[in-house]
Amino acid sequence: MKCPRRGLAAVWTAALVGVLVGQAEALDRPLYASVHDTARPPIGWVSFCADRPRDCAAAPSTPRDVVLSSRAWRDLVRVNRWVNETIKPLTDMDHWGVVEKWSYPDDGYGDCEDYVLLKRRMLLDAGWPREALLITVVRDRKDEGHAVLTVKTDKGEFVLDNQVDEILAWNDTGYRFVKRQAQSDPNTWVALGDGRPAVSTAAPR
Repeated sequence: MKCPRRGLAAVWTAALVGVLVGQAEALDRPLYASVHDTARPPIGWVSFCADRPRDCAAAPSTPRDVVLSSRAWRDLVRVNRWVNETIKPLTDMDHWGVVEKWSYPDDGYGDCEDYVLLKRRMLLDAGWPREALLITVVRDRKDEGHAVLTVKTDKGEFVLDNQVDEILAWNDTGYRFVKRQAQSDPNTWVALGDGRPAVSTAAPR
């Protein structure tokens, strides 16, 4: 996936949670993306699980949304900012010599899905429920394949993204949402609908 890095922006604070939610409600837009039938997992996820089976081993479970408290929001802001500032963008071809490879950016370099994997791992280590942290494939504003982390909360779905530092409601990103992990099983992927045809796999670089 192409995952260009945009310029850093000011970090949001807990006080803005109400503003975000209020804007979404005022515009009468859905707080949650519509979920459709199962979809093919991204190629990168399949190979990542083959390389790191313990990271993908998970029994089906009951979907859970996070209560979006001020403390939870601060956790999201802290993790999103730290990963975006710490990891340097590098394409898989330049990094590994292959078109697509999902991995933790433990050497300090990675592309969009690597940012997502690290943010997800940090939140899981902090005690967040796996069912609320969903790796998501989108088409960005340039109609290129991109990966983000969707966080499902009682106030809607919010996106942690390496292209921007603001944590946005999913319907404020300008992205077309293609598919993501199912809440009940991270190894099951579901299509997301927005009125346009879904893409079965992430676009190659």
